[in-house]
Amino acid sequence: MTTDHHGTEQELARVHYLPSRSADATPATSDTEVLEGEIITDADYRAMQKAKALQRYALYRKDAVTVARGVKTVATHDLTKAAGKTLLATGLTTVQGFESWGKRTWDASTMGVYRRQIKAAEAIGDREALAEWMERKEAAAERRHKRLMDLPALAKGAAKVIMGSLAGCVVLTLLVGLFVQLSGSGEFVHVITGVLSAMRWVFTAIAVAWTPFLMALPGFVVLAAYREGRRRGTAPRWLATAAEADMDAAIDETTIARALEALRIPQIAAYLKQGLPLQYLTPARADGRGTHAVLRLPAGVTAEKIARRRADLATGLHRLAKEVWPTTGAEAGILDLWVADKGALAEGAGAYPLLTDGVVDVFKGAPFGKTLRGTPILAPLMERNTICGGMPGQGKSSAARVMMAGAALDPTAELRIWVPDANFDFEAFRPRCSRYAMGAEDEKIEEILHHLRELHAEVQARGELLIRFEVPAVTRELASKNVGLHPLFCLLEEAHVAIQHPVYGAEISKLLVDIVRLGRKRGIHLIVSTQAPTKDSMPRDVTRNCSNGVAFAVGDHVANDALLGQGAYAAGHRATELIPGTDKGTAVVKGFTGERSDIVQVYFLDVARENDQVTPIIERAMCAIEEHGQVPGADRAAPEIEAARDLLEDLDAVLGNDPVPAADVPALLAKYAPGWLPYKRLTGKALREQLAKQHGIKVPSTGNRWPVDPVTVREALAKQATVDLDADEQS
Repeated sequence: MTTDHHGTEQELARVHYLPSRSADATPATSDTEVLEGEIITDADYRAMQKAKALQRYALYRKDAVTVARGVKTVATHDLTKAAGKTLLATGLTTVQGFESWGKRTWDASTMGVYRRQIKAAEAIGDREALAEWMERKEAAAERRHKRLMDLPALAKGAAKVIMGSLAGCVVLTLLVGLFVQLSGSGEFVHVITGVLSAMRWVFTAIAVAWTPFLMALPGFVVLAAYREGRRRGTAPRWLATAAEADMDAAIDETTIARALEALRIPQIAAYLKQGLPLQYLTPARADGRGTHAVLRLPAGVTAEKIARRRADLATGLHRLAKEVWPTTGAEAGILDLWVADKGALAEGAGAYPLLTDGVVDVFKGAPFGKTLRGTPILAPLMERNTICGGMPGQGKSSAARVMMAGAALDPTAELRIWVPDANFDFEAFRPRCSRYAMGAEDEKIEEILHHLRELHAEVQARGELLIRFEVPAVTRELASKNVGLHPLFCLLEEAHVAIQHPVYGAEISKLLVDIVRLGRKRGIHLIVSTQAPTKDSMPRDVTRNCSNGVAFAVGDHVANDALLGQGAYAAGHRATELIPGTDKGTAVVKGFTGERSDIVQVYFLDVARENDQVTPIIERAMCAIEEHGQVPGADRAAPEIEAARDLLEDLDAVLGNDPVPAADVPALLAKYAPGWLPYKRLTGKALREQLAKQHGIKVPSTGNRWPVDPVTVREALAKQATVDLDADEQS
């Protein structure tokens, strides 16, 4: 065989699990296993392969035909099944129409409407409504009795009219015939015959015209019954076809009642089983991108219980969970329900309105998002502090970006951003900021502390400016005059990281409290963003002084009230009802409108490298402030951060020649270096431990006074200098 054929033979042998033999193989020796076989020619091999292929194709063709028939059978079966469901659903709907007519006839004959309203008034204890419906029922009964008593007289009168009309027609015919006979223009008999012929023709015409109507009447009745059934009832879900399943269900009082009944809450089921209607304070009506209704729930059922089963309620309303918003109304038992049109919330808030052009006047607010009803909403910025929080990944950082982007588009506003974390979400804002710090290292937290000290000093300085200009708060006119009262917006992202820092956290907390208390009227506004707004991670005096609250999905009522104000959870304003992931980008906000709270879909500004939407906004903002010369506040140098201090050198400077009790040494150090924070927090015990661990100096407990000996300190300082000198020589 040729070499190519040799490769083919090896492949064929592998496929059929036969041993292969090289073309140039040596004859088998006595040690070689001898296998029986047959050497075939190229023509024989090709014929064999062709036969196998034909056999394989025949089997494949058979399988393909079988599959095609199966698909056709399945398709035909599905079509038949759908047609059968449609026919059955149509018949059932028609029956429901006849049933509805029967119920309405029964209600009309037995005053069922009045009876149900009387039961409903009794159930809710509304005495005024009960008396009113009792009076209406008695009046209706009296009117019915009067009509029944008048029926004989009415029938007698109708009979008289009919008989009189017939008699009049007969007399008129006779008179006409007599007049014709006497005048000689015809015969009396012909007149009578003509009148009878005319009457016969009229009745024949009526019969001919009436016959098609009588024949079509059953069809009209069935069609009317079907329409009544569609209006009054709904076919079972198992009868719905694929096309009907995608149809939007109209949200009305009946749909809401059925969805509530499907929750299988005993009080609601028992209430509706009695035939009592739910009391709607606001009937279901179109409201923006959905339907709004307010109703009183049966006794023993709170709106909170319904809100906790939001997803279950959504299935009964044929909506996604994020399209149904049950909240507590004016009372615990009043359900305030808003249901979005199907798919209306899928697009979210839409594109940020100032993405390509436009500027902002911070005194009027900045674009923030849209309410569920589709109404654009502004974030009030001036004289407001804002706290923004929620679980990770739900949109709190994005909300902070949106507010700061709006502030950046006001040429008179100054921005300062601090991110005590390795987070690049706000890096695009750096050119627009007069102060910017990012990083979780101790030196970065210390830099943030120095910036807050500077801001605290500016709060005091601006207070004096307000006195000089004799105004209670910063105005648009003053903000535009470059007199040091321009709007200043500061964002502390991941605030809990800085607040919980073991060294600098306490002072940062104190500064934040003072700034939010005093800065508002002085044009200084703070936005704090955090994942965990608890008493340990966020000072309560900060949360209490933030009039704007933005709460994305949170885990409990503690975080909810920290963001939305004390008592918000009990009053039904609950970010706990937001579903993580499902409601990403949606927040409960307070302070934005005249309402106690609003549910808002927040605009999203992407900072991803492949779709950076913030950088073009900042570039546009920088162009807008060129007329003002520079970024507001950039002319002031950033505060210098004091370099690390050497404890031994400072002890050498503050200690004299005699030992000093360890408890008195921290005060001497703090006085010597007032700007060095660690000395302010140093205690005698901490000083002894630091000297022992870091410098090998053990302070004795002589007389329980733990004196720090300056001689020992200076010996350690000399030793340290020697070690440093040796290290320099070796290097």
